[in-house]
Amino acid sequence: MALLCLLAGVLTAALLFPIAGGLGMASNHASESVTQGSANIVGGEVPAVSTMLDATGNPIAWIYSQRRWELPSNRIADSMKLAIVSIEDKRFADHNGVDLQGTLTGLAGYLKGVGDTRGGSTIEQQYVKNFNLLVNAQTDAERQAAVATTPTRKLREIRTALALSKALTKPEILTRYLNLIPFGNGAYGIQDAARTYFGIDAAGLNWQQSALLAGLVQSTSSLNPYTNPQGALDRRNLVLDTMIENLPERADELRAAREQPLGVLPRPNSLPQGCIAAGDRAFFCDYALEYLAQAGISKEDVARNGYLIKTTLDPKVQSSVKQAINSVAAPTLDSVASVMSVIRPGKDAHRVLAMGDNRGYGLKLEAGQTVQPQPFTLVGDGAGSIFKIFTSAAALEMGMGINAMLDVPPNFQGTGLGDSATKGCPPKTWCVRNAAGYRSPMSMTDALALSPNTAFAKLIQQVGVPRTVDIAVRLGMRSYADPGTARAYVPTGDESLADYVKRENIGSFTLGPFEVNALELSNVAATLASGGMWCPPTPIEAVLDRNGKEVDVPTAACEQVVPEGLANALTNALAKDTTMGTGAAAAGSVGWGLP
Repeated sequence: MALLCLLAGVLTAALLFPIAGGLGMASNHASESVTQGSANIVGGEVPAVSTMLDATGNPIAWIYSQRRWELPSNRIADSMKLAIVSIEDKRFADHNGVDLQGTLTGLAGYLKGVGDTRGGSTIEQQYVKNFNLLVNAQTDAERQAAVATTPTRKLREIRTALALSKALTKPEILTRYLNLIPFGNGAYGIQDAARTYFGIDAAGLNWQQSALLAGLVQSTSSLNPYTNPQGALDRRNLVLDTMIENLPERADELRAAREQPLGVLPRPNSLPQGCIAAGDRAFFCDYALEYLAQAGISKEDVARNGYLIKTTLDPKVQSSVKQAINSVAAPTLDSVASVMSVIRPGKDAHRVLAMGDNRGYGLKLEAGQTVQPQPFTLVGDGAGSIFKIFTSAAALEMGMGINAMLDVPPNFQGTGLGDSATKGCPPKTWCVRNAAGYRSPMSMTDALALSPNTAFAKLIQQVGVPRTVDIAVRLGMRSYADPGTARAYVPTGDESLADYVKRENIGSFTLGPFEVNALELSNVAATLASGGMWCPPTPIEAVLDRNGKEVDVPTAACEQVVPEGLANALTNALAKDTTMGTGAAAAGSVGWGLP
């Protein structure tokens, strides 16, 4: 008893003066630390699940670091509130954040050598400890410090708990506590606990279910109902016994609950985590996260902040894209990646409706899976003849008409345009030939549909490589202007691919031999269909925070990159590619009929 009295005086002094016997400056710093800590805990948010939706409102993926769904008090069953208070802090309604009697008992044990200062932890103190562990701690050292069994941590915890009790009401504290604490099997917070063990919402918990969950808080590992059902049942019944003692008016109901079996699901529910569980929509999911990261909302932010991410993905278009891609290349085809994106044109935004890859998104290499962002980064050996669009656009910009007649020789040889490995081609000469015989001359419109190589070799010689490259970048091939993108061809230096091609005056650019970002190439079509208005290809319609407030997602402004007349003329000319020539044949071979 004398020891407890002595400790009472020490504890009071510790609460008033954070560092006993220290310099005034040290005391001030400690006090400031406690004040800052309590402010962070009162105003801070706990990690919560972010949900990514498609354009119809159906989930694509869930992204989280801790599987938690925050609830208001009125969506948590009263039975759960009563159960947790009965077993964890029966004097919760009466104290000011610290249960002095229990705390002194714990400190006495520590000084006697027991080494355990957990005695008497109130719900406020547990909240502080768990918040520091689950929210504030970012390193192993910080996590160890958050649970260290030392008087220093305990006293700091007490000070913060007192401040918390002054800042919040008891119902607010209890709600926050139930939303924060872990319940085992990956469940954080009462809502996910109810879903994990019983497949219901927290509002529907009955007496025995609430008692089981309240009992798990003591030790989620040793009382796991799936590995230790008897221990979990005994603990649940102990919780019910305390409730019978504290709630005599509900004793009959609680005794009846005591006779019930555990009642948990055959196996704990879980929630798919991340893009890897999004199936055919995984590459789109990955792009959406990368897009947000570029806008200043990092993947770590998404995993912690409980966002509702509304995307532009159209599930019907996505399904059609995947079928078309797989018709061209099987998922397990070695060394081949067939990718495709569909973008809706617009003057104010270019919305990505679908994105696919013949290879599945995942880590099973034997099944052809990959997590490389192939659909939206520079990959592959080039897009081929579609790059003839850029040479045509450059010619139109110089004043040439869309129906201008082009020479189509069987073979072309040009100097100063790079060289080629074609058999019989002279040194330092670019040699081009056609895959078939074509009439000559031919209108540019027909040339775009039939794709004779020599016509466009002569055209890029006429309009110039630099002009062609520049208009390609403007129309949408923006990665080509990024520093370092020439490294696949020039291993050292930070030269962009665009600058490299212009410096070397590589005429074969018109035949599309270089790495390509397939998403950007799709966006070129959207730019032309939008009357020459380039907009960044966006997968995001809106992002809402956990309170339903829209989050700002900065993005590049749309730009008029070519005159509308030029864009319309080129778009009309390309319409022939849907009824004749190489484009129509390719689309028809896979049954692709969407515009």
